[in-house]
Amino acid sequence: MSRPHLALNLFWRTFALLALLLVGGVMAWQQTFKALEAEPRALESAQQLAGLVNLSRAALANADAINRVAVISSIARSETVRVRVAEQHDRWQPYDTSPFAKRLAAELRGRLGIDTVVARSVNGDDGLWVRFSIDRDSYWLQTSPAPLSVTLSSNWWWIVIALVATVLGSATIARLINQPLRELSIAAGRIREGEYDSRLDESTRTSEIREVNMGFNRMARELAKMEEDRTVMLAGISHDLRTPLARLRLEAEMSVSDELARQYMVQDIDQLDAIINKFMDYARPSELQLQPLNLAELVEREAQPFRDPTQIRIGIFIPPALKVWADETELGRVLLNIFENARRYGHGPDEAAWVEVSAEQEGNSVLLKVRDHGPGVPPDKLARLTTPFFRGDAARTAATGAGLGLAIVEKSLQRIGGQLALSNAQGGGLLTQIRLQRAS
Repeated sequence: MSRPHLALNLFWRTFALLALLLVGGVMAWQQTFKALEAEPRALESAQQLAGLVNLSRAALANADAINRVAVISSIARSETVRVRVAEQHDRWQPYDTSPFAKRLAAELRGRLGIDTVVARSVNGDDGLWVRFSIDRDSYWLQTSPAPLSVTLSSNWWWIVIALVATVLGSATIARLINQPLRELSIAAGRIREGEYDSRLDESTRTSEIREVNMGFNRMARELAKMEEDRTVMLAGISHDLRTPLARLRLEAEMSVSDELARQYMVQDIDQLDAIINKFMDYARPSELQLQPLNLAELVEREAQPFRDPTQIRIGIFIPPALKVWADETELGRVLLNIFENARRYGHGPDEAAWVEVSAEQEGNSVLLKVRDHGPGVPPDKLARLTTPFFRGDAARTAATGAGLGLAIVEKSLQRIGGQLALSNAQGGGLLTQIRLQRAS
């Protein structure tokens, strides 16, 4: 199955969904409070504004024409309220352009009369304007609209605090939700690497998580018991087989007079003993101890026992200071099986195998390449080379191996966090590529 182009882990996905939900809730509540606030605030503002209009109207109505000018001049000195005479050529724009403004204008008309005009600008001068009449004269009362509007500006700090609390709360909740799943993922990874003693907390208060943890622990105990039984069984088989093999070898050397027949029998016995060792290597891996290793020194050490010019020649081209993070025993087992595989199959008829070993640094990893110059492997069988007991062609079927070499290589690399890739090299031969973590 193809992997998705964009993938988020469970924490960030949970965090994003919670944050989106809570932010939406905050904004919805803010709009709700704003709507609930508009009605009483419009009534209060209309009452205050009507009081100002009535007070101005009373002051002007009780003054003669000369004193009205003085009263208007006196009111004009105020910073918030002004009164001026309305002219017939005045240009004004309606105030009721929003639900709050419409409610305010309707309330003012109900208090001051249906002919009351409420405007948001007169002759280009912005403000809250109310036109009222005294006898045959009309007047404009102007005040600032800022105290009479409902906006977000006065509540920005509350919204910021709510959004910050939403983000922090979402992160905390997402972490609490995903922590048991993360622990389960880590424990499953340990089980995959052969650490069957991994256990999860069975005392958690969440019933679903507790049941999952209990089921996982039961599975881990069963796997540990199966692994222990398998190890004991293989050890018993190895012991029981090696004893008669040793006797057969001794009897063959003492009782068979034909030197060539005795030599073949000894070789067959040695082959059976080697196959038993392969079974034990595959079924009972050693304990891991990851540490920085000098790759050139380790390759040279594992190649040294194979240096027989009549069977295999190994050329090592690795920078002397290059180090990898691995287990010495597991990586040594990997190299031993690769060299053994090359010695058996990586050559033409009646000639020694020629193997090139090189390595290069790629970012935080090291790519180790081992290439032989043999006939290679059919492309349709490359993917099955790491399958236990599988051999690539008729020649390999007739060979003396157990079909576990590359299976052991893949299993050992998985245990130390490495990656294996097999392909046919250009010009012939099998190319084995091993990617390991670089050690500083």
